[in-house]
Amino acid sequence: MPNGIIIIDKPADWTSMDVCAKLRGILKEKKIGHGGTLDPMATGVLPVFVGSATRAVEFAERGDKEYIAGLRLGLTTNTQDTTGEITAESPVAVTAAELAAVLPQFTGPIQQIPPMFSAIKREGKKLYELARAGKEVERTPRPVTIHALEVLEQTGPADYLLRVRCSKGTYVRTLCHDIGQALGCGGCMSSLRRTMAAGFTLAEAVTLAEVQEHGAALLLPTDRFFAAYPAYTIPTPRQERLCRNGNPVPAQGLAEGKCYRLYGADGTFLCISQYDRGALTSRKNFFGA
Repeated sequence: MPNGIIIIDKPADWTSMDVCAKLRGILKEKKIGHGGTLDPMATGVLPVFVGSATRAVEFAERGDKEYIAGLRLGLTTNTQDTTGEITAESPVAVTAAELAAVLPQFTGPIQQIPPMFSAIKREGKKLYELARAGKEVERTPRPVTIHALEVLEQTGPADYLLRVRCSKGTYVRTLCHDIGQALGCGGCMSSLRRTMAAGFTLAEAVTLAEVQEHGAALLLPTDRFFAAYPAYTIPTPRQERLCRNGNPVPAQGLAEGKCYRLYGADGTFLCISQYDRGALTSRKNFFGA
């Protein structure tokens, strides 16, 4: 049974779930999940967790992400990207310097109103279902953080590439829309490529064709995702049995409140545990089926 993480360079026009379904067929494994949805038009880093590694998905979804986004000024759509219906067009007299000058107001902690074309639920229905029925409802602004935002290059008279590093829950197309509104000409997202998610980058990503050819050999070990946590090898068989049975493992001299990667004597990655008052208590196990 395959276990581990594979970083897919998601192709355009595929949903994240399409990728998971394809990998289930290639790897012959039902337990597969991804660490952060990408819209069909987006490409780039999609961390996919296989087998027992699916237990790490909840950790992956929390992390920051980085994108290269296409911004098209002068065009406003109902989806806030170029796949939607045009709702307004305006002449663009904005310079690259003027664009760069408004970006600081979108950097740091900001409030963002989610787009109608999103999977957020309102009274049991997803917003995009309401939007497709021609309805628009009030949405509560949500706090997100834009850690970095810069103009990389101008690619056309009204087209730019932006680098965005942001927190979980950020809608980059909404960011593009809001930047266009701030400039007075409107704007939308014309492309999106994710360059980092869950700590993984494009340099580690593979294509579906490569997975088709090489299969499970491309899987990264699950503990690679937790590389920032210090490692701790359980010193005795008795303590390892305690760990495998869900009991705290006695330990001395570790950092209070810190999480550790726990390994058995044979090097098997067992769990993520937190140290508190002389014992390591499991927060997530990765052994067993």
